[in-house]
Amino acid sequence: MEVVFSLVSLTVTKALQISGLVDNRNVLRTRKMEEKALEVYDVIRSIRDPEKPSTLEELDVVTEKCVEVQELAEDEYLIIIKFSPTVPHCSLATLIGLCLQVKLQRCLPFKHKLEIYISEGTHSTEEDINKQINDKERVAAAMENPNLREIVEQCVTEPDD
Repeated sequence: MEVVFSLVSLTVTKALQISGLVDNRNVLRTRKMEEKALEVYDVIRSIRDPEKPSTLEELDVVTEKCVEVQELAEDEYLIIIKFSPTVPHCSLATLIGLCLQVKLQRCLPFKHKLEIYISEGTHSTEEDINKQINDKERVAAAMENPNLREIVEQCVTEPDD
């Protein structure tokens, strides 16, 4: 019975590949992930830098290419963001990561898991900062600090809000 099932499964798979249905599903899935990535980018591009009057997009801290989206389950996604601080010793890289976390948690209309990293080789303490900005307890504790919360709010609030 197992052999028959395997043969039927293999035959159906081959028929789908020949017909192009399998490839079409992969193309549609890829397109959907690209659309989700653009949706995420549209949310983060307007975050303002904590010490400059520019957005993260204007400073090339975030770009369309820094956002990756993977499907975890139906209507649930893994969002991976790799941002690049303006200088390798940027003292506000953790704060930028916190702003990314907060803005995405507030604005994304779909279920997601979030991983935020500093792009490899762009910061002198990237490993430590990556751990901090992906630690839910540290993020929650940081947002309890009224001074830090005020800075984050200034960075993530849209100009017309």
